[in-house]
Amino acid sequence: MFGGVYGTVLASGLLAALDQAGEESTPFYDASWVLVTAVAAALAHGYSHHMSSHQAGSAAHGWRVLARALWNEWPMIAATLPTVLLLLASGLTHWDSHAVTAVGLGLNTALLFAWGSFVALRVGHRLGPALLKGLADATFGLAIIVANALIK
Repeated sequence: MFGGVYGTVLASGLLAALDQAGEESTPFYDASWVLVTAVAAALAHGYSHHMSSHQAGSAAHGWRVLARALWNEWPMIAATLPTVLLLLASGLTHWDSHAVTAVGLGLNTALLFAWGSFVALRVGHRLGPALLKGLADATFGLAIIVANALIK
């Protein structure tokens, strides 16, 4: 859940930041930066978790623990894929960049709501509280939408 929320919020922030008024649309460039940033953030997050819990031991064991910590960050990268695929599709279809940004931010906010609700249901919350948890997750996406509107 953590990686999914973090990756989706990261993708939303990048999507909003990379769409600049008055500039030529660069969806393939934007998609590559969303993916590169997600990989870098996942590696940094996994590495920092590893270093904060690092214990003395054999070098081989340390490398295995590091590899596991890095592998456990895959949900952060996977969570950016809807945005990356949307940008790639928009590049192939020459879709307006402002429309892509609006759709992407809306899609990511909906995904945050769905994932928050699903996880809450899965851990045993009733439907009402689960939907409130989803709404709480969706507020991250809504905050980016509001910030994007205010900044631009």
